[in-house]
Amino acid sequence: MTVLLDVRPAVREALEAGQPVVALESTVIAHGLPHPHNVETAMELEGIIRETGCVPATIAVIQGRPTVGLTPAELHALAEPGRFEKVGVRDLPVVAALGRNGATTVSATMAIASLAGIRVFVTGGIGGVHRGASSTFDISSDLTELARTDVAVVCAGAKAILDLGLTLEYLETLGVPVIGFGTDSFPAFYLRDSGFPVPQRVDSPEEAAAVMKVKWAMGLKGGLLIANPIRPEDELNGGVMEAAIQQAVDEAARRGITGKPVTPHLLSRLAQLTDGATIEANIALLRNNARVGAAIARAYYG
Repeated sequence: MTVLLDVRPAVREALEAGQPVVALESTVIAHGLPHPHNVETAMELEGIIRETGCVPATIAVIQGRPTVGLTPAELHALAEPGRFEKVGVRDLPVVAALGRNGATTVSATMAIASLAGIRVFVTGGIGGVHRGASSTFDISSDLTELARTDVAVVCAGAKAILDLGLTLEYLETLGVPVIGFGTDSFPAFYLRDSGFPVPQRVDSPEEAAAVMKVKWAMGLKGGLLIANPIRPEDELNGGVMEAAIQQAVDEAARRGITGKPVTPHLLSRLAQLTDGATIEANIALLRNNARVGAAIARAYYG
């Protein structure tokens, strides 16, 4: 697989020199945010990471090549509707073998980042156990990838559309450290507090980096989930959000929407139901995660 990777020069040179590199996913560009917010946010996140002295590495599959470190032209291409399919880790060999374009989810981005030697990955929120999973068995491969891939994922918790209690239980079963960054509560994407506690807490990038180093030095395989809550000024109203989420979930069930399309559909519907407030909150938490993730990467590589 490493032979198939296209690690762009700026990323490769930084990794060889032991400089901090931060991975970014591409599904948020192709399927998570509407145009032009998607490409503007992608460029802004890379800028935030560069400003901290780190090298950004947005990851996607370009004509069958898992690519680490996209050009501005490729970021713009990702933002065009319909050009890039949504690719999880199970899809990677098929998309690569058949020369297709793919926007990588958390699981696929983690796998490619690990192959390239990147240890810090910033995203918005991970996937998890969907509401109603007792009958649908809809559980994101993000969770199993966290259990086996040595990458620290900095996020605003799991997406609020999920069953967060079951997601935390499943992460415990898999042995994935869930660590609150400056918080004792597990964040719920648009909300700072899901109502569930985090098992562990760190209060600085240096503490987070130390946990990463010790975990892997002990031979404990798998990643870490570093849960960084949205800033108080960007948080949405919990009651309003829960009502909107339940409406969107019920509508999706009635329409028979399942599998890969579920999350993009729900995020789009929430944007409609909240007059765009969820889009603004999503962008705000991505910015915040980029700043924290870059600081952790500097501490880890420093």
